Amino acid sequence: MEFFRIRKDIPFMRHALVFNVISLLTFFAAVFFLATKGLHLSIEFTGGTLVEVGYTQSADIEKIRKQLDADGFVDTQVQNFGSSRDVLIRVPLAKDTETAKVGARVMESLARVSAGDTPSLKRVEFVGPQVGKELAEDGAMALLLVVVGIVIYLALRFEWRFAVSAIIANLHDVVIILGFFAFFQWEFSLPVLAAVLAVLGYSVNESVVVFDRVRETFKKKRGMSTPEVLNHAITSTISRTIITHGSTQMMVTSMLIFGGAALHYFALALTIGILFGIYSSVLVASPLVMWMGVSREQFIKPKKDRPEGMTDDGAVV
Repeated sequence: MEFFRIRKDIPFMRHALVFNVISLLTFFAAVFFLATKGLHLSIEFTGGTLVEVGYTQSADIEKIRKQLDADGFVDTQVQNFGSSRDVLIRVPLAKDTETAKVGARVMESLARVSAGDTPSLKRVEFVGPQVGKELAEDGAMALLLVVVGIVIYLALRFEWRFAVSAIIANLHDVVIILGFFAFFQWEFSLPVLAAVLAVLGYSVNESVVVFDRVRETFKKKRGMSTPEVLNHAITSTISRTIITHGSTQMMVTSMLIFGGAALHYFALALTIGILFGIYSSVLVASPLVMWMGVSREQFIKPKKDRPEGMTDDGAVV
């Protein structure tokens, strides 16, 4: 399915060096912000207090958030838990604050939201930093396993140059997302980590589509140079890229606008990943493949010389 077809190949590789320099500067900027500002980790990673309360009627989550903010609770997560009448509140760990008093303070704040429907306290639990450390280690291990799996898959399906180029481009996307969260100090939570892992798989899919067209073009068109093959592969997949990424971004945008606070940063991470995923698959991975010396000979098996008077199947004429 195509919305349009471009007859003349766009010379992307003519500006490959410029694109790579821009990518390098963006990457270093993201690393700088990560090193200087760091990530604003959520309660899952830093530890804090979990407070579960119950209402007799459906709870107004937005009013609860505003009231907690007004009472000095910073970066508090509020969401329904099980039903619309049950609410789970996550309060980050704060200095010089006794954990035992956090639950009482939260209940005092909730009592101001609606005098007619006072919530009942169901449980108060403390999540220690050790739990957060384990989650961080598990998340890093998951990211590492995804990277290794992608490299092995691409190396087996295509060629090692494609595997190295794709993983560099995909890690470029991950670092850019983390750089945005570090620069703006957006909260980095487990849903955001899930979005980062999703972007890895999503971005490599686009790279695979382009690389598959590159391999196909090398086999079919003999008179084209490597830059011309890459230009043709990218140009011929533009319509597919617009359809795929456009449809995905429509769904993500709906989550970003209507998903509320619980899905806001998750959708934001996906949006950044989708936009930079298109850029990296086309203008980072492809130039890297070209710099690494990909050529037609790597995909065409040389014909074996046979003795005179013998056919291809080994029979004597």
